[in-house]
Amino acid sequence: MQKKTLVLATFFLVAISTTKLFAVRPFITDDAAVALYKQFQLETWTYFDKFGGKHWFQVGYGLTRRLELSFAGVYGYALPDDEKSEFSFTMPLLEAKFLFRESLPDKPPGIAMALGTHLPTGKGEFVPAGRGAYTFLCATQTFGEDENIVFHGNVGLNYLYEDSENNYISYWGIGTQIKAYKGLHAVFEIISGDPYDPKTGLAYQAGFRYFISDNIQVDAEIGQGISGDFQVPFWAGFGLRFATLTPKRMAKKFPPMPTGR
Repeated sequence: MQKKTLVLATFFLVAISTTKLFAVRPFITDDAAVALYKQFQLETWTYFDKFGGKHWFQVGYGLTRRLELSFAGVYGYALPDDEKSEFSFTMPLLEAKFLFRESLPDKPPGIAMALGTHLPTGKGEFVPAGRGAYTFLCATQTFGEDENIVFHGNVGLNYLYEDSENNYISYWGIGTQIKAYKGLHAVFEIISGDPYDPKTGLAYQAGFRYFISDNIQVDAEIGQGISGDFQVPFWAGFGLRFATLTPKRMAKKFPPMPTGR
């Protein structure tokens, strides 16, 4: 119970310390968008199921106008067979994402591609069983000047070297975001696999996302596995995304003081 409280407290400390943005974890289906040039983005999400609780964090940086690099990790508690809480963590998950075409309202869909790897380092249940890598293609279609309806589609492949065997696991996901009232949006997705967790089977997720400002959004979801060798149990999750102002936007928001005599 103490570890569960610690995970929750850490999330809220991050949340209160902190472009409109599309997909965000725990929304698994990713969007065809990257961080703006020289912009930092923090994504943090927490979820719980009967096997424990996890707090993920991911920091992305816009290296160029089309390329985003990110670093991620996870920590929390797991409940092994003996049902005794056990602290676990693993990192780093490294990812590069390249934007081919930006998603604009009522225009052809935006296209991006991601390539990443999750190294088998850390402690406990969360450490991957072997070395691996993943890649997936993202497509985002937006309708309405206020982004009233947004569709995301992903298709990709996970490679996992485990027990001296090469395993290739396909992945796909379809998600939508629908504006309900002002900054409030309903979200729904169905996925088969997860780039961050290759053995996830067919599952659904539904919830809401709220845009506090152009730079901060929060969300909450519930989901459950539908089928697969390992059917994911019912889970509940919530997340936060915070994006810094770029130097250009910072100068516009806070212009230099006049230097007249």
